[in-house]
Amino acid sequence: MKRTLFWKFFVVLATGTVAFFYLLHILTIKTEENMSFIAEKDKQELQSWGAQAEAFILSKQFDALDAWLAEIKNKENTWLSIASFEALHIAGENFDKDIVGSYHFGRSVDWKIHLYFAENPVMELPFTTLNASLLVKLPERMRPGTYWSTARFVMQIMLPMTVLALLSFVLYRHIMSPLQRLDKATKEFSMGNFEARVGKYLGNRDDELSHLADTFDQMACRIGELIASQRQLISDLSHELRTPLTRLDIAVSGFDNANSQQHLMRIGRESQHIRKLVEDTLTLAWLDNEKPILQQEQLDLVDLLDVLIEDAKFEFPDRHIHLDSPVNAMVQNSSHRALCLAIENVIRNALRYTPPGKVVHIALNQGQDNFCILVSDQGPGIPEQYLQKVFEPFFRVDDARQGDNHSFGLGLALAKRHLASVRASIHAENWPGGGLQVVIRIPAL
Repeated sequence: MKRTLFWKFFVVLATGTVAFFYLLHILTIKTEENMSFIAEKDKQELQSWGAQAEAFILSKQFDALDAWLAEIKNKENTWLSIASFEALHIAGENFDKDIVGSYHFGRSVDWKIHLYFAENPVMELPFTTLNASLLVKLPERMRPGTYWSTARFVMQIMLPMTVLALLSFVLYRHIMSPLQRLDKATKEFSMGNFEARVGKYLGNRDDELSHLADTFDQMACRIGELIASQRQLISDLSHELRTPLTRLDIAVSGFDNANSQQHLMRIGRESQHIRKLVEDTLTLAWLDNEKPILQQEQLDLVDLLDVLIEDAKFEFPDRHIHLDSPVNAMVQNSSHRALCLAIENVIRNALRYTPPGKVVHIALNQGQDNFCILVSDQGPGIPEQYLQKVFEPFFRVDDARQGDNHSFGLGLALAKRHLASVRASIHAENWPGGGLQVVIRIPAL
């Protein structure tokens, strides 16, 4: 696989970061240099001081000069002096005394002022007609770089953080945009929209994420085809099995050979079992695939339990059923058919594992916003780790429930799917009195 994202990140992060900090270094140097010169108005003021001092000397007003220097010293809290320089020849060739005029005791007002020096420099203002200069320690208010610390903080901290934040945001969008599309498509696919795709939203992008999107699209296409094929298979199976089963029922009902009565009974039981198995399988497959929400009618749970218990007593005359319920229990927006099939399967399962002569306890309690149905048998119970697996189709617990060597079949699995279609829930727990207790919670509204 081409490491497209790696090279993108390398170019943006490595090359871009190096170039950015190099330019930032140049910008810092230029900014420091531009902030190292005395402001033009301050230069003119210093030069005016030099001219004023020279004027006092030329007019021989030395007292006035001293007073003026003292005034500036106090006002600016600085140091001032006037220095005259003469060059005496000691040896060697004679030299031009005008050279002395180019010699400096301090810094010229046109020179750079180092921003990192702790002390302010001494500035020299040369006189124009005298071989002397006014020396002034640069007043604090005239020192350049007042905002240098702030500028340096902005350039070295704030600017890199801002640029890196923008870079992070761009990279985040570049990575997360296809991932968000993939997340949305995955949710749509999981909710039954098997036409959900991602690649069409990524345009001409060609990197690892676009390859991931292509892989998802291929997977979605394949799973969609498999689900459609499964649905068609179930439909075909239903059509193909119902016809021979009907013919089998007709043949069994017309068979009157007295010597074959036992076989007839066996064939009849197997026929009914196969029919029920097929119908339950088709119902379970429909509930699993479609996950319908049936909310269409009002019903009384007490009336429903009375009917189911009456049928159960007829089917299991050697077991006892004890019902504890209020006078009525009305639920709204539910389905009589779904609740009837679910609760019937739970009661039949409890009676199946309750020994003859024992009791199945059924209790209907009303909560704040739901009704709770407890169905407790007197069977052997099951290990704790298998309590939730009893709702899986054809789940088997070896020797867990005595007297039955078969799996749980589809009864509890169908009950769970039917209850889910009316927003109800079901779970199993071992009853403290012995046996298994199934808890059903049905919304009241």
